[in-house]
Amino acid sequence: MKKVGFIGAGNMAGALIRGLLRAGRYKASDLYVSDAADSQLRRFRRTHKIEGTRDNAVLVRECQTIVLAVKPQVMAEVLEGVRAEATSKKLFVSIAAGFPLRRIEAGLGGQARVVRVMPNTPALVGKGMSVAVAGAQATANDLKQTLRLFKAVGEAVSITGEDLLDSVTALSGSGPAFVYFFAECLTEGGVRGGLSQQLATQLAHQTLAGAAAMLIESGMSARELREMVTSPGGTTMAGLQALEDNHFRRVVISALDAATRRARELAAA
Repeated sequence: MKKVGFIGAGNMAGALIRGLLRAGRYKASDLYVSDAADSQLRRFRRTHKIEGTRDNAVLVRECQTIVLAVKPQVMAEVLEGVRAEATSKKLFVSIAAGFPLRRIEAGLGGQARVVRVMPNTPALVGKGMSVAVAGAQATANDLKQTLRLFKAVGEAVSITGEDLLDSVTALSGSGPAFVYFFAECLTEGGVRGGLSQQLATQLAHQTLAGAAAMLIESGMSARELREMVTSPGGTTMAGLQALEDNHFRRVVISALDAATRRARELAAA
């Protein structure tokens, strides 16, 4: 029996597989993948040496842990197709945004062990942030196993209370897009100041990478680091004052609020 199977051979499944193989936690022969597209199965076989099938039920039958890596729009159909194979001996891990545990558990027959995870796209480069919450039948060991899977592509933590995943989705799920938008704005500002597009892009990207590293590695808070860079009457102070004058803090919090509301709407649909 395969140790981990992935229903859906998309980018996130590929990132997890790369991370697991790179970490040496599993061999290619321990993993299995299913997808409706033969081209995707061929790509995984060529890139990762992973065997695959077009039959999701076969994958569930052959695997101990099953990662549901499909879009929310097709999740109900996928669950219906594998329900007969969903015994209590198997662990299901869902990464579908906006598809709540109750619907996954019901779709699998009501007794399945399910953990829901909200990862984010930096997992594609091994820098992800994933948050997991256990379903009604999942055990402490199931949660531990899930966190080990996602730590192969970054950081992973667990929370109690699925309702918090809506805020997680807004912050770490949508957050990268907000950062990319900020990078676009920094670059545009540099170009308006006379820099070439190439140089402005390089400066913006490396500045964000360096600032993120300082946040993670320095042991200092975001506020402490900001104050360290800000000299009274200096250029940074002038820029920060312009951000405050244009309600930057309020705009960012408003973006998170809007993303959280949308996550709740999707979960209730």
